[in-house]
Amino acid sequence: MQKAIENLPKDWMNHLQPEFSETYFQDLTQFLKSEESSVYPTEKHYFAALQETTFANTKVVLLGQDPYHGEGQAHGLSFSVPDGVKTPPSLKNIYKELNDDLGIPISKSGCLTGWAQQGVLLLNATLSVRAGQAGSHQKQGWEVFTDKIIATLNEEKSGLVFMLWGSYAQKKGQNIDASKHLVLKSVHPSPLSAYRGFLGCKHFSKCNSYLKKQGKTPIDWAKN
Repeated sequence: MQKAIENLPKDWMNHLQPEFSETYFQDLTQFLKSEESSVYPTEKHYFAALQETTFANTKVVLLGQDPYHGEGQAHGLSFSVPDGVKTPPSLKNIYKELNDDLGIPISKSGCLTGWAQQGVLLLNATLSVRAGQAGSHQKQGWEVFTDKIIATLNEEKSGLVFMLWGSYAQKKGQNIDASKHLVLKSVHPSPLSAYRGFLGCKHFSKCNSYLKKQGKTPIDWAKN
């Protein structure tokens, strides 16, 4: 865990360093040590979202729940998989909505690093998972840490776009100040719910319209 922490950008460390000495984080670290032979993603990717999108560069927060639990899928960015890995069902629906909303051709790659590098913080609520067991690292401390990230962004920045898809993300983002940020809500893009409001939500065009009004460069969603 220490190596992962040391690789955090300085501006995130300025805000998050006190968390690493808290009891909950020490307990989390011990828990992860006990699980290390079967954890996704690898330790070096725990904080990939923060490494790819610095605090200063964050313009959009796309909140996920926990990492993919299949081999080779998780690499520390919510909804994203490495190049060459089959696009997961929820991401397929995200691409469908992008195509409908902005006319962007459906990508063959499920890697969203290009979004992250433009300022889209692809943050999961839980930053690790046991292989093959969805949700298995929930309530071990990660949620406290990611709540701190969201609270810091909410308090210290203005004009951000928060994309909260599904009831879990909406509950986690319930304290975001909608008077100083744009909060976009819909059902989750999972095949189980996407047709109940995610498809057709136009969140990507709404996001870019808001960023332009804030004097910020819009996201090139075709760059992934």
